[in-house]
Amino acid sequence: MGIKRIGKQTVKLANPPSIIGTAAIVGPKEGEGPLKEYFDIILEDDMWGQESFEKAEARIQEEAIKLAIANANLSPEDIEYLFAGDLLNQIISSSYAARQLAIPYFGLYGACSTMTESLSLGAMIVDGGFANNVVCATSSHFSSAERQYRFPLEYGSQRPLTSQWTVTGAGATVLSANGNGPYITYITTGKIKDYGIADANNMGSAMAPAAVDTITQHFKDTGYNPDDYDLIITGDLASVGKEILLDLMKKEGYDLSKNYSDCGIKIFDGVEQDTHAGGSGCACAAVVFNGYIYKEIIKGNLNRVLLVATGALHSPISTLQGESIPGIAHAVTIDNLLK
Repeated sequence: MGIKRIGKQTVKLANPPSIIGTAAIVGPKEGEGPLKEYFDIILEDDMWGQESFEKAEARIQEEAIKLAIANANLSPEDIEYLFAGDLLNQIISSSYAARQLAIPYFGLYGACSTMTESLSLGAMIVDGGFANNVVCATSSHFSSAERQYRFPLEYGSQRPLTSQWTVTGAGATVLSANGNGPYITYITTGKIKDYGIADANNMGSAMAPAAVDTITQHFKDTGYNPDDYDLIITGDLASVGKEILLDLMKKEGYDLSKNYSDCGIKIFDGVEQDTHAGGSGCACAAVVFNGYIYKEIIKGNLNRVLLVATGALHSPISTLQGESIPGIAHAVTIDNLLK
């Protein structure tokens, strides 16, 4: 019997897990952006001593997981489950990172929604008493994603203004049954929304309807409204998707103009860094949350945050075949204090 379920798509956790450690590692471009002071490690070289971009991404995720565990004053032996995923075929970055860690592993694919997908599943596992400590992680790399989903880097193709810059980095969160917060208190699981966008260079438009649907349902299920949050932030809608979301949310009866932002806008200076619409990738929400948002919560500058990571569930093959892009968005509430 779903005694923890409220409304249609939301879970209210009876034993909310505490976030006891995080880590955010980013590439050189991200380290030049507005949030540089919030990241644990800024790489000087996005290869990080590896032979390929794919191997570099796996190392970045592995080191982020290790650092988050260390920041939680735990050891890998204390972690009972690892929930992780990425953008590459067969989630190889996560699986190769997990290969080095010897932690029981659930491999996830939610595209750029993976951060909140992993937090959702990890939080439910801890709340249910199935584990005391879990790690939730994800990663992306501009160069590995670009050549898988779009064009080889050597091709030098021009990017339209709606395109986004895949974040190079990884974020990891340690959730525990013990700790003094911040806590994950609500989880709203999204549904696929597909409005027929087929342009792989227009991710914000493809994902915005899913974010609107999840946020609207979250408010209906919980009884919260936008003013109950210090910050409502999506994963990587960037400037194009942000404007669509604000417009569609207003039509649903919710004004998010005062406290809404997007990780893809936060992470880069779009003018100075020439990222066009903004940032994207699994690491976009992951490093902004595990770096900027978490540290602002710890400082007491944010008390309740709705994190809504967004994903475009297409593949290189589906794009070449002209298929439209299914969007997904999962939301988690992070509370600094429990009532």
